[in-house]
Amino acid sequence: MVNTDLLVVGGGPAGLAAADTAASLGIDVLLVDEGRAVGGQLVKQTHKFFGSGEHYAGVRGIDIPKLLNREENSQRVRILTDTTVVGCYEDGVVSALTGEDNYFKIKAKRAIFATGATEKFLSFPGNDLPGVYGAGAVQTLMNQFGVIPGKRVLMVGAGNIGIIVSYQLLQAGVPVAAVVEAAPTIGGYLVHASKLARAGVPILTRHTILEARGKDAVESAVIAQLDDNWQVVPGTEEEVDVDVVCLAVGLSPVVDLLRQLGCEMKYVPELGGHVPIRDKNLKTATGWIYVAGDVAGVEEASAAMVEGRLAGAAAAAELGADKQEADTVISRCLASLDALRGGPVGEKIRSGIAKLEGGAVNA
Repeated sequence: MVNTDLLVVGGGPAGLAAADTAASLGIDVLLVDEGRAVGGQLVKQTHKFFGSGEHYAGVRGIDIPKLLNREENSQRVRILTDTTVVGCYEDGVVSALTGEDNYFKIKAKRAIFATGATEKFLSFPGNDLPGVYGAGAVQTLMNQFGVIPGKRVLMVGAGNIGIIVSYQLLQAGVPVAAVVEAAPTIGGYLVHASKLARAGVPILTRHTILEARGKDAVESAVIAQLDDNWQVVPGTEEEVDVDVVCLAVGLSPVVDLLRQLGCEMKYVPELGGHVPIRDKNLKTATGWIYVAGDVAGVEEASAAMVEGRLAGAAAAAELGADKQEADTVISRCLASLDALRGGPVGEKIRSGIAKLEGGAVNA
């Protein structure tokens, strides 16, 4: 049995920020991550962040993990990579597996689950053909392993992920035939969409994919226009020559472990699906468990890092850290989240959080 004050599950932006903050407040942390290295989705993000210095504006995502894994905290943060949490129990014991055969148990006084999110997919004829990818898989191929997914791509989804991955494809020399988006407006930041427009990539709102065609792999895709009732407009079907269909149609929080622990859930579409019910400091009703990042509701990486710091400070306060110092961090994080979620861009998130805080449990 491994005993620790604070267990952090997940070494992405939220988990790293949580561990860094708790350690800086004097708490010993065990962080486990199933990947070969920490960083989560940050290791695929070659673009520069924007916002303020607090949110690492001007820093590329791939460079942020080392800023969150500081040398001065190395004596307090123990990191286990290639380690998957495989079971959680009501008595507070967590079981984990490092590699293929090193099975062990963890007993933590507090835990922060920062398990992220998984990609959603669409149902359409041919969606099982080789050449149909999730956007995260395309990012992994290109940005981690230097492999291009194909020769010409149709992107489905004009949120931030779809827009950014489309631009990364262009940077890698892979033409993007079009970006189709079922909604009437582009969901991603316009600063990224403008880069695509300047490169001549059409972004077709109120359009969808009907079918991927090919014998042994994708050879083309059929797209069509949608009306205001989300129905295909007859006669607008168009076949596009592509060998890759990339789906960027949203993320769902990974809540499986939290369900094992009996955490109460609520379905909030604006936050990506089922999310754990928690208070403003991200503490769940299962007293010793906190959440942070996409598992608490799908947002941008900047918000995930702030949530990690918030949960890390709140958990540290309960574990005996200086209350005044912890409260200062908590206040700063709450103000930062308000700023990130302000304006029209944050309206969807604000609506989701209002539903989460005001409604009854339905799952």
